[in-house]
Amino acid sequence: MKTFWKNGDAFVWLTGGALAMALLMVTGLVLLILVNGLGFFWPRTMYAFTLKDGRTVVGQITMRETVPQPDAAEGTPERHRIQIRQGNRDLYGMDFLWVDEDAIVSRAAPVELAVIERREWGNFHGRVEALREGAGGRRVEGEEAWLTLQAALPAAHALNAQILDVERNQIGAINAAQERIRLQVKKLARQGVTTGAAVERLESELTELQADYGLKRKLLATLREGSGTVIELSAAGDRRAELALGDVVRAYRPNAMGAGAKARFYASKLWEFVADDPRESNTEGGVFPAIFGTVMMVLIMSVIVTPLGVVAAFYLREYAKQGPMVSAVRIAVNNLAGVPSIVFGVFGVGFFIYVVGGAIDRTFFAEALPTPTFGTGGILWASLTLALLTVPVVIVATEEGLAAIPQGAREASLALGATKFETTWRVVLPAVMPSILTGLILAMARAAGEVAPLMITGVVKLAPTLPLDGQWPFVHLERKFMHLGFHIYDVGFQSPNVDAARPMVFMTAILLLLIVLFLNLAAILIRGKLRKKYAVTAL
Repeated sequence: MKTFWKNGDAFVWLTGGALAMALLMVTGLVLLILVNGLGFFWPRTMYAFTLKDGRTVVGQITMRETVPQPDAAEGTPERHRIQIRQGNRDLYGMDFLWVDEDAIVSRAAPVELAVIERREWGNFHGRVEALREGAGGRRVEGEEAWLTLQAALPAAHALNAQILDVERNQIGAINAAQERIRLQVKKLARQGVTTGAAVERLESELTELQADYGLKRKLLATLREGSGTVIELSAAGDRRAELALGDVVRAYRPNAMGAGAKARFYASKLWEFVADDPRESNTEGGVFPAIFGTVMMVLIMSVIVTPLGVVAAFYLREYAKQGPMVSAVRIAVNNLAGVPSIVFGVFGVGFFIYVVGGAIDRTFFAEALPTPTFGTGGILWASLTLALLTVPVVIVATEEGLAAIPQGAREASLALGATKFETTWRVVLPAVMPSILTGLILAMARAAGEVAPLMITGVVKLAPTLPLDGQWPFVHLERKFMHLGFHIYDVGFQSPNVDAARPMVFMTAILLLLIVLFLNLAAILIRGKLRKKYAVTAL
C-alpha cells in the first residue's frame, strides 16, 4: 500500500476516475436529450380507447407512468396511467389527457384514423368524412374523400406559398419603400424644404407605391379565397368540424403507414423543423429563424472579438513594459471571465443601446425619432455584448500561445534585419494562430449558449423578418432576431401548452448542440492545419 501511494498510482486512479465520471455525465446528458427528442417526429399509432364511463378517446400515447398509492396495503399491484394526445384543442379545450389504464375497457387502432396538422389550433385527430370542392362543387365521401384530399394538398401548399410571397416579399417591399419615402420627406421638412422638385418626386413615387399596394391587396384577397374546398371531419364523442383546405399543413394515417412510409414522413418532418418558420406559439413548425439568428450572431461576435482580443494580448505580451500595471490589467481580464453574463447584458443596454445607439439615431436617423432605429435592441448590440463577454477567453488563450513561442524565434527575425512589426506579423502571429483559434473556439461555444444578456439586448420570441434579406441595404444589423437558446427557454418555460412544447425543447437542444459542434469542428480543423504548417516556427 505504501508503494501504491509513493508511486502516485492513487492519483492516476483518482484523475482517471474523475475523467470517466465527467465523460459519463456528459454522455448521459446527451443521451437523455437524444432519447427525448429524436422520437418526436416519428408517427405514433392512433388508438380509439373505450372507457368504463362510456366515453371514447382517440389519440396517441405519449407517456406512461405509475400512479402513486401511498395508503395501499403491502402487496397491492401497481397502477398505471397513460397520457393521450387527443388533439382537437378547439373542441375539447386541451390537447392532452391522462387516463388510468384500469379505466380502459378496450383499445383499437382503425386504419382510417387520421392526423390533420393545422396551421392553427394544433392537430385534429379523427376521421375524414367528406370533402366539398368549392361553392356548388361536388361532394365526395369516405375513402374517395381521403384520396381527393391527398391529391389536392400540393396545390393548396403552392397557393399558401404564393400568399406568403405576396405578404412578406411583395407587400413587405412596398411598405419598406413607403417608409423610406416618408422618412425622406420628413428629413426634407426638418431642413425647411416642403416644396420643390425633390418633394414632388417623392410624392409621385409614393402615389405609385400606394397604387401598387392596392393591386397587391386585391391579389392577396383573391388568393386567400382559394378554391373554397372544405373538409368535413368527425372526432370522438360525435363531434363534428369543418376545415378549409388551405389551413391544412399535412394529413396522414399513421396506422396505415409501413416502416418505409414512416421513415419518409420522419425525414420530411425533420426538414420542416430545420427549414420552416415556427407556428402555434413556437410549439409547431420549424426553427429556421432561430438557426439563422444564432449562426449570424456567433459569426458577427467572432469577427469582433478576435481582433479585439488578439490586439490586447499582443500589447500585453509583446509591447507593454512588464510591471505592476500590466499585472493588474491581467488580473482584471481574468476577473472579467467570472462576471455573471447578465451584468454584461445590463452594460450592453446602458452603453451600446442607450448611449451609442441613441447617438447614432440622433445623428443619422433623426427623422425617424421618436421611433428608435439603433437605439433599441438588435443583433449588432447583442453581438457586441457577447464579444465583451468572451474577450477575456481570447486574450488569455492568445497570451498563453505567445508565451510558448521561443524568444529565439523573435531574436532570429530581428537579427536578419526585420523590424519589430515585421517580426510580429510574419513570425509571431502565424505561430500563435492555433492558440488564437483555441480561444475563438471557447468563445463561440460560450456565446452560442448564452441567453441572459441576449434577453435584454435584442432577442425576441418571434422575429417577422431576418437580419439578412433581399431588401436594401440587405444586411439589417439593427433588427431583432431569434436565438436557439432563448427559443429553448421560451418554449420550455413560457409556452401555454407545456406538454406539446416539451419535445420541441429537446429537439431544439439537439440542434443547438449540433451547430456548436459544427462551428467548433470547423475551427479545430483550421487550427490543426495551422499547427502542421507552423510547427517548426512554434518549436
